[in-house]
Amino acid sequence: MPRPNAPSLAFFAQLSIEVAPAHEIGQTPAGLRRVIPILGGQVQGDGWRARVLPGGADFQAIVSPTLAQLDARYVLETDAGDLIYVCNRAIRVAAPEVTARLVRGEPVDPALVYFRCVPTFETAAPALAWVNERLFVGSGIRRPSAVEIDCFTVN
Repeated sequence: MPRPNAPSLAFFAQLSIEVAPAHEIGQTPAGLRRVIPILGGQVQGDGWRARVLPGGADFQAIVSPTLAQLDARYVLETDAGDLIYVCNRAIRVAAPEVTARLVRGEPVDPALVYFRCVPTFETAAPALAWVNERLFVGSGIRRPSAVEIDCFTVN
């Protein structure tokens, strides 16, 4: 019996998201809860560009010395003026000492961190409606004042 083809990935966009220092909520039942305001940023897609609008946030829970669960929500505005809502869920895994450095906002070698995400994109723009009907995955890097994410369409 034939099997479905294995999914492949195609480049969708590179996001550079500027972030403010974290609001430390403290230890909750979900873990060390943090909220990181999103200040802005830039997006470069294949044949399109956008900016990250200020006002979103990354809601984090550091659930163990090695694991952070991330839930970022923000809006993109394309050069054409179209708006795209982003909900990006991710995990970030690193050795306890590396995780501690990330939480303190220190620079960390990206090779020491497993940072993968599953963003969803929603829009009312007819020209971009196809993003409502696709799955995406990404790989990220946390910098002291920014997050860099490469996003791919799952084909």
